[in-house]
Amino acid sequence: MLTINLIREQSSFVIERLKVKNFDATEIVQHVLDLDRRRRELQAESDSIQAELNTLSREIGAMMKEGRRDEADAARQGIGAMKGKQKQLADTLEVVSGEMQTELVRLPNLPHALVAPGKSAEDNVVVRSGGAIPHLYEGAVPHWDLIKKYDIIDFDLGIKITGAGFPVYKGKGAKLQRSLINFFLDEGEKAGYREIEPPIVVNEDSGFGTGQLPDKEGQMYHVGIDNLYMIPTAEVPITNIYRDVILDAAVMPVKNMGYTPCFRREAGSWGAHVRGLNRLHQFDKVEIVQIAHPDKSYESLEEMVSHVEGLLVKLELPYRIVRLCGGDMSFTSAMTYDFEVWSAAQQRWLEVSSTSNFEAFQANRLRCRFREKGAKQTTLCHTLNGSALALPRIVAALLENNQTPGGITIPAALVPYTGFGMIS
Repeated sequence: MLTINLIREQSSFVIERLKVKNFDATEIVQHVLDLDRRRRELQAESDSIQAELNTLSREIGAMMKEGRRDEADAARQGIGAMKGKQKQLADTLEVVSGEMQTELVRLPNLPHALVAPGKSAEDNVVVRSGGAIPHLYEGAVPHWDLIKKYDIIDFDLGIKITGAGFPVYKGKGAKLQRSLINFFLDEGEKAGYREIEPPIVVNEDSGFGTGQLPDKEGQMYHVGIDNLYMIPTAEVPITNIYRDVILDAAVMPVKNMGYTPCFRREAGSWGAHVRGLNRLHQFDKVEIVQIAHPDKSYESLEEMVSHVEGLLVKLELPYRIVRLCGGDMSFTSAMTYDFEVWSAAQQRWLEVSSTSNFEAFQANRLRCRFREKGAKQTTLCHTLNGSALALPRIVAALLENNQTPGGITIPAALVPYTGFGMIS
């Protein structure tokens, strides 16, 4: 959520920057400014009455000491009327403040100055690429055929048990999943991330804190009887650890990571681009999260990008890194890098990670702050997160790119985790 101070002091800048996200903020910003003006007027009037009440209370105390009881009783009648007025002001102030909050949460985060204008993924900027594009043997097939051939992932069984988008991993498929999770967690630990095992259901406050609510209710599974939400990513519970927390500046950046299953309802369109593991309702992911000093958050972002890139290098997957344009960015992000791996059998790039800096946008919702040594005032932190990594499309690319007539080879970095070098 953008701060009211930013909107009040730089309203034109806010409107212009949000145009990069193809968002016309003119009416909302003006409404926010009008509500803020009214809110401050109400607060000033209430404060003035409180000052009068304080003065009158002192005067009544003096009257009582001097034995002027009749004058004191008359003055008390005035106090009752003033307190009634103050209560009316407080009720109106609550309504106006609530309306302003409702308008504020409609505004997306401002994109960083490096974010290019654009409307879709076609306008994203390729930053760099790496790895060799594999040339498959004649007769190579996409992963949805490979998983049936080697009986390692079963979509039909998932449909029987739950429904579409909930695959069952079996045998070496299950072992490959577990191996990737452990590999990603071990690599994260080497990079200084502390492992967290969070709940996989969260309350409304947590969903609001990281920006999923009130914007994305329809994309999350809702446990109605308890009013809880299945997490779409470990970002939500891990970042919410720092809701209503004031950190010491000396401990930043705070670096956490966690493995969780993730649940998303938005899957469901048709076509090869969402076939097999390309899009699921439930999937596994290791997430890295940082709470950073505002002066160093973009250093943290580059470090996170390098970490994710290193994972793809060790998995021997061809990849490219793209910086998202304004129209392809999330509501909450100030800058996002997507990682894509090449799917040799599908002949296309598959997104496997988004790594983002949200600057103070989430922190303002979370009231996540820090204090410099010796300072009295607190400052909003910057929050960042990234997939390191999401498993389904990584598995799809590993299966497709490493298929041979005799089986599917396992990258050397994973063999100590799987205990086997080939799926056959």
